[in-house]
Amino acid sequence: MKEEVEETVMLQIQDTLVSLDLAERFFCCNLDSCLGECCIEGDAGAPITEDEYNKLKEILPNVWDDLLPSAQERIKEAGVGYVDEEGDLVTQIVDGRNCVFTCYGEGGMCHCAIEKAFREGRVDWRKPISCYLYPLRLTRYPSFTAVNYHRWKICKCAEVLGRKEGIRLYRFLEGPLVERFGREWYDELCEACEAYLAEYGDK
Repeated sequence: MKEEVEETVMLQIQDTLVSLDLAERFFCCNLDSCLGECCIEGDAGAPITEDEYNKLKEILPNVWDDLLPSAQERIKEAGVGYVDEEGDLVTQIVDGRNCVFTCYGEGGMCHCAIEKAFREGRVDWRKPISCYLYPLRLTRYPSFTAVNYHRWKICKCAEVLGRKEGIRLYRFLEGPLVERFGREWYDELCEACEAYLAEYGDK
């Protein structure tokens, strides 16, 4: 079923409206090309919930040694998060660009210190869901949640690689979408995307 929100055609999946970009766009992160720039660029931190804010405080000792010295100082001064100009709770940033939970590897590759700790078994939480879902952004309305693709020039290389590998955006983000919305929701999304592509073809 298709609905229109702000003149944009979307797929209705349970209590969400999903952008057709998830079906139409190809996407596969290409960290060798972008070097994790989505964790660096921008004028605010990553959106987080109150529960995630508390979780960040809880795991902080486990990731502390991986953080930049400037990030450590920022957290000491102002905590792990703040309310931005739009009234949203977000992670702290430092040096005007870095999320305080970024760290760097060889060749200037930017990593998430939380996910690094998760992969190494030091914490039981991967990262805030807004980060895990990226490049998707969720907007909550009184009766539904809109799921949209955040188009950004730094992700062009991911679109190129996704098309080369034949990976659609909704397939690439299976893990985070299942974590956020559940398996039943995701299976419905797959059916809707496949039906749409069967009717309207490749983009």
